[in-house]
Amino acid sequence: MKKFPPKQTMSYFTERDEKNIQKAREIIATLPYFAGEFFVGIAMRTSPLTRLNYAGDVRIFFHFLSTAKYKNRIPIDEITLKDIENLEAYDIELYLEYLNSYTYDNRKLKCGQAAKERKLCALRTFFKYFFRKDKLTKNITTKVDLPKVNQKPIVRLEIDEVVKVLDGCESGIPVASKRQKTFNENTQARDLAILTLMLGTGIRISECIGLDKKDIDLNNNSFIVTRKGGDRVILYFSDEVRATLKDYLMWLDIQKKEQTKFGLALKDNNALFVSSIGNRISIRALQNIVSKYASHAAPLKKISPHKLRSTYGTNLYRETQDIYVVADVLGHKDVNTTKKHYADMSDEIRRASSKSVKLREK
Repeated sequence: MKKFPPKQTMSYFTERDEKNIQKAREIIATLPYFAGEFFVGIAMRTSPLTRLNYAGDVRIFFHFLSTAKYKNRIPIDEITLKDIENLEAYDIELYLEYLNSYTYDNRKLKCGQAAKERKLCALRTFFKYFFRKDKLTKNITTKVDLPKVNQKPIVRLEIDEVVKVLDGCESGIPVASKRQKTFNENTQARDLAILTLMLGTGIRISECIGLDKKDIDLNNNSFIVTRKGGDRVILYFSDEVRATLKDYLMWLDIQKKEQTKFGLALKDNNALFVSSIGNRISIRALQNIVSKYASHAAPLKKISPHKLRSTYGTNLYRETQDIYVVADVLGHKDVNTTKKHYADMSDEIRRASSKSVKLREK
């Protein structure tokens, strides 16, 4: 798949990264002095979002040390590398147990197995950095097993449910008020384009939100999407997706010229998908769109934008039976990630293929 260098004016992604950098810096400022060295050291090979997540996870660990391990005798910003050097593997195991129920910022919190695994992985990276820099003589986190995380079944829409989602958006779903019905009618072209694009290409929610109008090429049924890490690749869509995008872009031009249905001037002239007040659509708004139509079509399933991605991945795997194609289109850098998510589909395909081999013709 052809890649393009990051564009110079990626307003949405640049703004998002800047916010994450500032949030991470605010957290790092509350940590011990040596923690800053770690975040500088990993800056060249991690994204701002990854560093923000690491900062949050490391902060919880130092909070545990200060409040539980040292019984509030040592403030977080006074913890030293010598204190870290004196820790044992058992202290890491105590930390994982602590995550079952703890208080932070006057909030009662708890972590499931997946969250514990993520926090331990962050700690392993943290300890590994200082061990490689010869500032720790041992990396005790390698002696602690990762928590067992049970693989959850993939939640996705079946073919008939996909039809109900799109039909519900196109023809309207039952609503409680006339105002809500009017709003749905006004946003129908946009919502249908979003749902069709996500179901027809499997793009992530951030990739969908970050699309600009100039990224769409209706002549070649293609568009440029910005992946994790900033890589820009060309993906392709079907004629059905093209039709909804074309209708939406025509509708968007009308809103820009006449300011009719939204009633407000479009404030973001670059964004492909805009909110009712003319800004680039937000993550929460897009989540609400998916939930609104999916809950009507599949009331027993909790469908998020990521589940639309799972739906597409499943359908693509069924059609191609090629896990590498699925990994490439979904933007998975490690095919094992794809295999993990679609292991049950692999078994289904193996069972079906076993019936295709005939030993004796009857």
